[in-house]
Amino acid sequence: WVYPLLFLAALAAGLIDSIAGGGGLIALPALLTAGFPVPLALGTNKLQSLFGSSMAAAHYARHGVIDWRRCRLGVALTFVGALVGAWAVQRIDASLLGLMIPWLLAAILVYTIFRPQIGTEKREPRMAANAFWLVAGLGLGFYDGFFGPGTGSFWTIALVLLLGQDFMAATGHTKVMNAASNLASLGVFIAAGRVDWLAGGVMGAGQLVGARLGAGLVVKKGARFIRPVFLTM
Repeated sequence: WVYPLLFLAALAAGLIDSIAGGGGLIALPALLTAGFPVPLALGTNKLQSLFGSSMAAAHYARHGVIDWRRCRLGVALTFVGALVGAWAVQRIDASLLGLMIPWLLAAILVYTIFRPQIGTEKREPRMAANAFWLVAGLGLGFYDGFFGPGTGSFWTIALVLLLGQDFMAATGHTKVMNAASNLASLGVFIAAGRVDWLAGGVMGAGQLVGARLGAGLVVKKGARFIRPVFLTM
């Protein structure tokens, strides 16, 4: 009975993650609740997340949402950051982050509620692109490799606030960065033998379905559709 529930959890995570980020807030607790030890849950979460982030990124790319020329530096730096993060989490206790993340997400929620126009249209960047990718790529890449839940929300709000993207563009680029960090950290977890392939495959199937549905809704409905989902998540 665990595997059908993990499939459904991953489907929900893929749907939400492809729209507004934060799918790890569903998928990782599902693995932990199913009884997986933390190191194995983290590694398996990377496997199933890769399915969803890749599917969503591919769909957004096909519809012209992603500017590959401008984000390639971010992809490379995110990959490096995630490698380091996945290596570090196997040597450092991640429990402190577990206590901090709800407060950081709460701060994003409050800020977004009181800025109702944020993300509904493109704005002037507040930070040079290369500097942004250096800081966000290494920082959020490291966090995604190290722990993960909430990474999509952090990427989306950073792209909106600092690069001036609307929610649609931010969501599309978030999925590309998620795919890069998932791929990098997954390699480290595989090398350490901390991936449950059966659970990851079952959840990966759910992620593919959910991510395709979610990305399709965003492309069809636009940036204003993302805001309420982002706040709810």
